[in-house]
Amino acid sequence: MSDTVHPLLPAATPLLHDDGGVQVGGTDATDGLLLAAGGAAAAALLRGLDGRRAQRTVVAEAAREGHDPDHVTQILDGLRSAGILVDLDAADLLASDPGPAATARAASELPAALTRPGGWRARRQAVVVVEGATRVGTPLAAMLAASGVGRVSVRDPGLTAAGDAVVGGLSAADEGRPRSLAAADAVRRASPLTDLRPLPSHAADLVVLARPWAASDPLVAGIHRSGVPHLVATVRGQTGVVGPLVVPGVTSCLHCADLHRRDADSRWPRLAAQLTAVDPPPSGSTITCLLTAATAALQVLAHLDGTAAPGALEATIELRPPHLAPRVRHWPAHPACPCGASGELPISGPPVRRTVRAGAPVATPVSRTDPRQGTMGG
Repeated sequence: MSDTVHPLLPAATPLLHDDGGVQVGGTDATDGLLLAAGGAAAAALLRGLDGRRAQRTVVAEAAREGHDPDHVTQILDGLRSAGILVDLDAADLLASDPGPAATARAASELPAALTRPGGWRARRQAVVVVEGATRVGTPLAAMLAASGVGRVSVRDPGLTAAGDAVVGGLSAADEGRPRSLAAADAVRRASPLTDLRPLPSHAADLVVLARPWAASDPLVAGIHRSGVPHLVATVRGQTGVVGPLVVPGVTSCLHCADLHRRDADSRWPRLAAQLTAVDPPPSGSTITCLLTAATAALQVLAHLDGTAAPGALEATIELRPPHLAPRVRHWPAHPACPCGASGELPISGPPVRRTVRAGAPVATPVSRTDPRQGTMGG
């Protein structure tokens, strides 16, 4: 391990004292490290691992305080092997240190983000557009901003109604205000330094379609032509729906799903036109909306981080009351669709099943032991 890395021990990591020793972590299902004799003396050293000093500096300062440098190095290596220690580099610090408020907010997000290939910097450089300041779209935008996505823009031409209010999203005080401005305020509350400047969908790394029947919206065709990946995240009736996540030209598209619906029911095109003719009233319980937003955030971050195939590739994740247990409905590429899906996944990960039973695609429970299911986000 290079001595130029900046070791970070997350502040929430337990340091448990017992008989002169210290157990670092090791609670719940996580691994830990037991420091026996002299462990208590190392507690202050461990709490000082804030990621702002290179390892060689940490070891040198510890030696000046009377610690054995080799012993300190062994402790750091042990913590690293146990998965407790997180290694930063200078660029990570620059991306997360624009001020005390941002530093404090980033402290709880950095450990998770740094397990991803691109790390914190990749998230800070990412751009996401959320189409629809809904009871799902606005909390989702706030979650993405708080998780480190550097630029988040919520687009919605409407005015806030009383029914739009939801925890983490628009509030009752926003009634009558433009939804896009109210949504920007909600995102700002979650992450004050996130770039909120509006931008067109074709300039984003990913677009989230958060209106109830956005999958049938004419807007989708333009997004698909621009080549920007896009994800549906909404509540229809009382059911949360996340997906499909479309990578144009690579995975099946939203039109593929429409064609599968048409194959199962010839009336579907006429019905779909009615669904998008007017804006339906806000729907879904608070728990359903927030769980849908969190599930969508997991899919977005899995795509941006590039860690594994998101579970919403060629599929929808459905959250149905009363239990809201996620179920997956698969939507393979349709042979009559001109989208050009190649049948190859854009990133490594568990395979997405491409078979479908007669009629509409079948819903199946998500199972960790079922190799046919995609992961729920890496």
